[in-house]
Order: sequence, then C-alpha cells, then structure tokens
Amino acid sequence: MQAHAYEGDIIAGRHDDVRLYEGVRTRRIFAFLIDYAIVLLLMIPFGFLVLLLGLLTLSLGWMLFPVLFPAVALTYVWTTLGGARQATKGMQAMSIRLERLDGERVDGMLALVHTVLFWAGNVILTPLILLATLVLDRKRTVHDLLLGTVVVRSDR
Repeated sequence: MQAHAYEGDIIAGRHDDVRLYEGVRTRRIFAFLIDYAIVLLLMIPFGFLVLLLGLLTLSLGWMLFPVLFPAVALTYVWTTLGGARQATKGMQAMSIRLERLDGERVDGMLALVHTVLFWAGNVILTPLILLATLVLDRKRTVHDLLLGTVVVRSDR
C-alpha cells in the first residue's frame, strides 16, 4: 500500500481519507427516504398489473400482493446499487456510493445481500441499527461491517 499526500495530509489509502465520510450518516438517511419513495411509486404500475392478473385468474393472481413490495424493492436495488454507479437513485441524489474495501465492484448479488441484511437488522434491532455508525470506523453500519463495504461520498 502506497501513501500519498493530499492537501498536506498523508493518506495511506483511499478509504483512510476522513473527508470521504463527512456527512455520510445524514446523507444515508435521506437517500433511504428518497429510495423508499421511488419504490412506492414503482409499486403503482406493478400493483395495477397484479390487480388485473387477479381479475383474469379469478383472484388467484392476488396472492402475489404479499411478495410484490419485496420483489419491486429488491429488483430496484439489484439494478441500481449493483449497477455501474454503485448507488441507488437516492444515493446518487445525496452524492454517496457503496464501495467494497477490497477495491472490487459491487455486483447485484452483493447489493441484494446488503439490502436483506439491512432489513433483517432493522427487524431485529429497529432503527437503532444506525447507532452502530456512531462507534464503528468509517461510519459503517453492522451490515457494512459484515460484508466488507463502506459508503463514501462520491463528490470527493
């Protein structure tokens, strides 16, 4: 690992630069709210399709309603967080992105596992899971720690 100087500071590696993490916690929360709104808007056309399917199948298609929200949300995460920008639309709006600590790209499967662990952590620990960002390095959450990922600012 090579150290380099940036504005007078000696930084051992890209992820050691504290400027990458300034305001990340707040930006993550707002990005989540934006993404949640986008998924809810995406639910409208898909919900209508399931409604029509239920009418055509004499209500058998309506059994898809319980899995509709998770399916839409996970597809959204797979295509955005697992995409080229490594960020959902909400994360892009807040100028943050998910990166792996080993330098590899975030793929769709890692994005799905990241999201499932986030929701599992919220079910078990409620939103108190965000308290981990106060004590863990690089303002990471528990699921970031488990997966070897970090959320950084993309504008720095």
